[in-house]
Amino acid sequence: MSPKPPSPERRWRDDLHLAHTIADQVDRLTQARFDAGSFTVETKPDLTPVTEADREAERAIRERLGRARVRDSVLGEEMPTTGHSPRQWVIDPIDGTKNFVRGVPVWATLIALVEDGQAVVGLVSAPALGRRWWAVKGGGAWSGRSLSSARRLSVSKVAKLSDASLSYSSLSGWAAARRLRGMLGLMQSCWRTRAYGDFWSYMLLAEGAVDLAAEPELELYDMAALVPVVTEAGGTFTSLSWEPGPFGGSAVASNTLLHGAAMEHLGGETD
Repeated sequence: MSPKPPSPERRWRDDLHLAHTIADQVDRLTQARFDAGSFTVETKPDLTPVTEADREAERAIRERLGRARVRDSVLGEEMPTTGHSPRQWVIDPIDGTKNFVRGVPVWATLIALVEDGQAVVGLVSAPALGRRWWAVKGGGAWSGRSLSSARRLSVSKVAKLSDASLSYSSLSGWAAARRLRGMLGLMQSCWRTRAYGDFWSYMLLAEGAVDLAAEPELELYDMAALVPVVTEAGGTFTSLSWEPGPFGGSAVASNTLLHGAAMEHLGGETD
């Protein structure tokens, strides 16, 4: 009799433990830089900022993965992709760099594992907020200071846009993507709108504190770690063209109940 295959959460348990260990190390590095305010800021070709802390954090993550997961590929924001494997770690060393450089504590390190085209492990660590969130496919979404001290997350049960809270990052991106009219229509249909921004919007969604989050232009490293947390909490995460997961270049996340209604506003291009 052949052995029973491991359950989904057991299959990636060691990977999740590794992500936590890496995040512990990187949190110390980035928090020290943030507290000291001692870093230079450069502008990348895409006009987004990058600091020494971004590069140091990504280098530390890659070095640890290079020792612990030598066969896996690594894709990050600041350095070239390494390796070719059906298992790829996707990392954003500091999501929310603009906040980081201005002393706003809403920034986080994002660590994800994508296997065979699915985001199966996601960890979001925000040391300046004293918060961490994580999920493994099939194992639920959790938040806490450690694996041993955590609470399970669940999205809200709000079923009408008129009762819903929407979080976003900015309106300029929606204008550039020629979808501003749709976004404004969605905002006017919702009970409350706030620009919490970046990873924070999606973690609040997973906690049930907001009901919708959306951004028109994102990279894989911006989204990969968010997807398992949102979906394992019972939410839905697609692109503006309904592609599930983090691969469509944009994000619409919801408590699932509101996804269709939100997409009616956001799904079509506008002037």
